[in-house]
Amino acid sequence: MERRTLKTFGLFATAAIITTFSACQNKDTKTTETKKTDSTAAVSASEKIVFVNSDSLLTKYDYYKDLKVKFEGKSKNAQSDMQAKGQAFQREVAQYQQTAGTLAADVRKATEERLARKQQELQTYQQNAGGALQNEQAAENEKLYDKVATYLKGYAKEKGYKMVLTYSKGNSAILFADESLDVTSEVIKGLNADYTKK
Repeated sequence: MERRTLKTFGLFATAAIITTFSACQNKDTKTTETKKTDSTAAVSASEKIVFVNSDSLLTKYDYYKDLKVKFEGKSKNAQSDMQAKGQAFQREVAQYQQTAGTLAADVRKATEERLARKQQELQTYQQNAGGALQNEQAAENEKLYDKVATYLKGYAKEKGYKMVLTYSKGNSAILFADESLDVTSEVIKGLNADYTKK
């Protein structure tokens, strides 16, 4: 079973990745004495549920960091473009206002209609540009989720985990978990290795 949630992060929506793998099977395990050297192996063999800190995952995953820089640049460029167009329109309006008194009535009317159309076009352009950027961000978020989910499926299968949960400060279903179940560092290392290869 998989379910996804996206949490807004400024203009870029970050992925708060919630990935669960198969149903957790409850099994009674007999307590046996093991040597200290085998304690880690015993824990990893008996524990079938682990968790990943999604906050750490996103801040340390190189693919996400590159994506964030990319969209911060696109957002900045879009804002600069809109500011330039808006200032040009303001100058045009100011110029008209200065000369309006000397213009004939029909010229004033035509100019005002043209400026009104231009203002409407500017608003439409702004909405379309913002929508296009949001759609692109949503598509990239989907790719980000898929990359992490695909990696975690392979990782869980390799390690024998039945479930991989996510933990995020302030937005988590996990109230307490032993630190030995935290596989975040190992997952980040693997994700970054995969991203470097590609």
